[in-house]
Amino acid sequence: MSMSMDGAEDVVSDRPAKPQLAYPLGDPPAGGEVKQVAPGVHWVRMPLPFALQWINLWLLEDGDGWTIVDTGIATEQTREHWRAIFDTVLGGKPVTRVICTHMHPDHMGLAGWICRKFGAQLWMSRLEYITGRMLVADTGREAPEEGVTFYRAAGWDEDSLDSYRVRFGGFGKAVSRMPDAYRRLSDGDVIEIGGRPWRVITGNGHCPEHACLLQEELKLFISGDQVLPRISSNVSVFPTEPDGDPLTDWIESCKKLLREVPDDVLTLPAHNEPFLGVHDRLNNLIEGHERALSRVLHRLKQGPKRSVDLFVALFARKIGGDMIGMATGESLAHLNCLIARGLAKRTLDAQGVAYYEPA
Repeated sequence: MSMSMDGAEDVVSDRPAKPQLAYPLGDPPAGGEVKQVAPGVHWVRMPLPFALQWINLWLLEDGDGWTIVDTGIATEQTREHWRAIFDTVLGGKPVTRVICTHMHPDHMGLAGWICRKFGAQLWMSRLEYITGRMLVADTGREAPEEGVTFYRAAGWDEDSLDSYRVRFGGFGKAVSRMPDAYRRLSDGDVIEIGGRPWRVITGNGHCPEHACLLQEELKLFISGDQVLPRISSNVSVFPTEPDGDPLTDWIESCKKLLREVPDDVLTLPAHNEPFLGVHDRLNNLIEGHERALSRVLHRLKQGPKRSVDLFVALFARKIGGDMIGMATGESLAHLNCLIARGLAKRTLDAQGVAYYEPA
């Protein structure tokens, strides 16, 4: 899942210039259709029931079968689109492998359904597979007290806490039953797909162990949510690891991709359109978060703040409803990063609400 930070109020300095990206492929495919982007590599797009309306998926010719990279969310509409593709595109060859870049429902929601339909094997990184299984297991559980304490500390009111209690465990509703076995992807692995080597490059911050795929001969980079051209992937702290520092992980992952991914690749992202200019975009993402950290610190210098008080420093729109969870996670990610850098500190009041100020 992703949310935009573009256009947040900037009280420190001018925003970083937007990168000059090129989008060479023209119009995207309609739902249930494909568009070839390179020999043996096809672009699939599926609808999402969110403000972010589409996800890009990738269908790769693979000898006597097909490899699918990411699957879309588990809705009947997405299943119908896949059935149309299976009937009209596969040419009678089966899907033999499903690769999921990470465990969010829009990426692995139908992995189990496709794997069972074709007897295909699921390929994921270890942390993504295990985390996905863990979150699916929360379906039907009551919200844990640790979660209520976490969001109360962030500054949530009782109505928001009640909404959290009601929504808890919804992850599994968007995911078909996951396979009980998988093939592990690790950083640096090389997978042969269609007679060509694809190298696995992992990143962190948006999720625990996101797997990207680089094919240097075709100059293609399947980036999942690790690099998006127009929006910034959500980087959040969650109740399961309240003192985590995912933003440092995210920034370091962007720097890693700058080192390992050539600038002349066509980047195939999970959202928006395929683009040229990945190094400019990675530098822009790093700079954007550094500027956001400066804005948050500037706010803290005006007096102690709760996490929810800092939305204005991060986001271009009013936060409410279902967005408050991601916004809180992102706010806490910036605060925990500042604490890790020795620039901020946290104290709890008598009601268990956390206030932040400069260290």
